[in-house]
Amino acid sequence: MTDAIIQTTGLTKNFKKTRAVDALDLTIGSGELFGLVGPDGAGKTTSLRLLAGLLTLSEGEATVAGYDLRRQSESIKKEIGYMAQQFSLYAELSVLENLQFFAEIYDVPREMIAERTEKLLQFARLTEFKDRRAAHLSGGMQKKLALACTLIHEPKLLLLDEPTTGVDPISRREFWDILTNLHLNGTTIIVSTPYMDEADRCSRVGLIYAGKLVICDTPRQIKKELPGEMVEFLTNEWKAAKTLVEKMPGVLETQTYGEALHLLVDNGEQRLAQISEALTTNGINFRGARVAPVRMEEAFISLIQRLEE
Repeated sequence: MTDAIIQTTGLTKNFKKTRAVDALDLTIGSGELFGLVGPDGAGKTTSLRLLAGLLTLSEGEATVAGYDLRRQSESIKKEIGYMAQQFSLYAELSVLENLQFFAEIYDVPREMIAERTEKLLQFARLTEFKDRRAAHLSGGMQKKLALACTLIHEPKLLLLDEPTTGVDPISRREFWDILTNLHLNGTTIIVSTPYMDEADRCSRVGLIYAGKLVICDTPRQIKKELPGEMVEFLTNEWKAAKTLVEKMPGVLETQTYGEALHLLVDNGEQRLAQISEALTTNGINFRGARVAPVRMEEAFISLIQRLEE
């Protein structure tokens, strides 16, 4: 790995009797696009707030951009861009005025403000909306403006807390195109996300659950953690199908997605034929039976199910 921009050892945060982050050991290299994923309440937001120097550590040690998180949290802030889930744009200010306001907050030299705002307007595809009030932007545009405001001081490290939650699919894709360009230009990005397709776009991913880091690896390696192959059946009678097949030989695990029944099996082609025959024999209609590629979503659900057993 390249030089670490973040190094944590036993990073822990307690809120009264709740341990929100539990002994987090994490190394993130300079230039990485790192995804932090997990269910609601897992500790993702608290982890990012700790790394941003916004919360005090209960236990453990950490360095961020070369600064000690316990002793130099204020110095860290000039090196990072932190975008909270609800980023505080100023609704009555225009797009351009918001950028100029945040430039002043971050002490961007006056002679550089015009050049940087113009560059970020183009980068975030907001040039034609620069005079529109933030309150009148769509949700996706507000997210892109928030990111532009976070980038105005050219931070080494971006910490983004579920930045695309609640925006439409097209805006989500555009936002990730921007992140990918930033990553390719060398910016280190840590992004928490509930979307598994976004996790798949990261260079490495950490699954956090109940405050603990469960696994940390590349998306490809995480998918390989599943002990078998995935077969998929589409059926309106998925409850009956699930009850029938989950105890069949070679079926290791069952997951449901709407009308899709995903089965982790020891041998895809062999079990596909056997399960298809069993469903037909029992009068359960199905369609779209196939051996399917494993997705990040299935890998993470499988890992969490094993933790809860």
